[in-house]
Amino acid sequence: MGTVHALSPGRETVTVADAVDAYLATLSGPESAGTHRVYSGVLRALAAEFGSETDVATLDGRRLAAWFTARWGQRSPSTWNVSLDALRSSCRYWGDQGWLTSDPTTLLRRRRRAPDRSRALSRAEVERLLNREDISIRERVLWRMLYETAARSAELLRLDVEDLDMPNRRAKVRRKGGAIDVIVWQTGTARLLPRLLKGRKNGPVFLTDRRARVELPPGDIDPASGRARLSYRQAEDLFKAASGGATLHQLRHSALTHDAENGASTPMLMAKSGHTSVASLARYARPSAEALARWQQVNDPARRR
Repeated sequence: MGTVHALSPGRETVTVADAVDAYLATLSGPESAGTHRVYSGVLRALAAEFGSETDVATLDGRRLAAWFTARWGQRSPSTWNVSLDALRSSCRYWGDQGWLTSDPTTLLRRRRRAPDRSRALSRAEVERLLNREDISIRERVLWRMLYETAARSAELLRLDVEDLDMPNRRAKVRRKGGAIDVIVWQTGTARLLPRLLKGRKNGPVFLTDRRARVELPPGDIDPASGRARLSYRQAEDLFKAASGGATLHQLRHSALTHDAENGASTPMLMAKSGHTSVASLARYARPSAEALARWQQVNDPARRR
């Protein structure tokens, strides 16, 4: 049975549904679209379990912990942690509004993720993908730009033609968290970009193949052709199909790993990737197995005899 909380006289009841809607409204910006989608699923599940019309102040920590563990306990540590982040972030917001007097998530703990040391593609694998002749110019530009800039795929997909400074091989992007930053690409991307744009001066850089079939914000439509901005899901599916299951994130991971192997400093890697924490960068900068093999070969005593 849930714990009864003493409420201040005259306090207006705020339902779980209203509290969820109010919190999700804080994630309405385009830079938070991915977070909004994930967090929305968790918080809608919370409302379904505890009742949309339930007073949010009566959420009980023990019942919430039992429900959360039953629902996400068998999932991966990363899924558990992201789902818990959704609850904790929303509860902090509700507390700031005066709708909660205590944090009902205190019985839950984040889980340590097992290190994943196989996510970086080899240089040869990347080279084969970037030089395939059987893929469209759009994918060739997106994949090469992603590898050369080590930007997040969502940051590139949000690019508009007006954001590009093609003579200087750079563009402004909105990083995770909303900060404005600059990415810089190399010769491969610089040679391909004009072929993709074909003289376009505005609209999204990366477009779908067909005209949009649903109503979208004007900023997500090319005014000349009526085609829509390429979605992350479609871009990811196309890369997985071409790479045999690898993800766009692995291409970014590979870029940072290869740069680290080439001797790039930590500040340079952070500037390139947009990371604000050395700890979050560390798992990308770990040398790959092929780099270790090369080092072992060069430093093999028997080889020098």
